[in-house]
Formats: sequence, structure tokens, C-alpha cells
Amino acid sequence: MPNTTDTSGASGAPDSARPTAVVGAGRWTLDPAASAVRFRSKTFWGLATVSGVFTGISGAGEVLPDGTGRGTLTIEAATLDTKNAKRDTHLRSADFFAADAHPSFAFTATSVTPGEGDAVTVTGELTVREKTLALAFPARVLSAAADAVTLEAEVSVDRAEFGMTWNQLGMLRGPATINVTARFTRDDA
Repeated sequence: MPNTTDTSGASGAPDSARPTAVVGAGRWTLDPAASAVRFRSKTFWGLATVSGVFTGISGAGEVLPDGTGRGTLTIEAATLDTKNAKRDTHLRSADFFAADAHPSFAFTATSVTPGEGDAVTVTGELTVREKTLALAFPARVLSAAADAVTLEAEVSVDRAEFGMTWNQLGMLRGPATINVTARFTRDDA
């Protein structure tokens, strides 16, 4: 949730290099109806891709007076949906998310720093199955207004780093790709 300012004509920089959105300081809450956490992963020895979405998400954040931000995104593991009930049950099992023992996982953004144009850099920690790892990745502002801001990011995650090592016959290949579209609304709007 960056705080960037329109500096048209002030710096002489090309329009694409100028910050384009203004996001005011304050508390912001994730709008789950307008947000999504999707994933995709290679399977069948890299010949097919499994895609899915987590439908249970929540979060909040804060934009600080200096324009940086911080916040948390929480995902309910049992809400995973790949449109295949048998696969979803397996992914919720102890082989993967262990949703009964670990009902949610979370990303805590310790720093969201505005860059040029719509770019932001996100730094934080992802906690899955009680294992926490540092992550840093680029994101971008899709839209910003006085009362709402939408960010999008894509990051690769190695499931084995979180203890998800099931891989019967070597069927799973490479990291999972997580795509997040997060719309936040201003708490005092």
C-alpha cells in the first residue's frame, strides 16, 4: 500500500518513471470479495499445470506517513479449490497444507516500499505449517483512490521449504507460483 505522489512536470522524468497514485496514511482492510490468492504448480512430470484459488482470505495494513506500508494477509488452508474434490482433499491433508493441524497460513509484510510508477517492493515473512521464511518480491499498484487501493504480485515458493515434500513418482516439478490480487479499503473512508 504505497504512498506515491503525482509529480507531473516537477522532475522532468518520463511519465512512466513518475509515481502515479496517492495512497494516504492510515489503516486499511482487505476486501476479500475483490481480492484473490491463486496458485499454479506443474504436475505429471511437468506436462500439466494444476491451478487453484484460496477463497478464505483476510488481511489489514497500514500506510505510514513516510509512504511505506506494512500489513498481513491470512489464508484459510481449507478453502483451497482446484475444482477437483479428490485433489483438494489430498492438498488439505498432512502431505501438503495439513489444514486440520494448521488451519491458516499468513504473509506478514514488514515493508511495502513505493518505487517508480506503479512499482512497489514487498519484504516480509511467509509462515506455512509453523515454518517461517523471508520473502521479498516486486508488486504493482493496479489502482489507487482516496478510499481503495489494489495491489498485484506474483511470487514463486518452494513447497519443500515448508515441509511439503510429498512427490509420488516424482510427479511434481518446480516451485508453486502464487498470484495475489489484494484490494484494500480505507478504514476511515
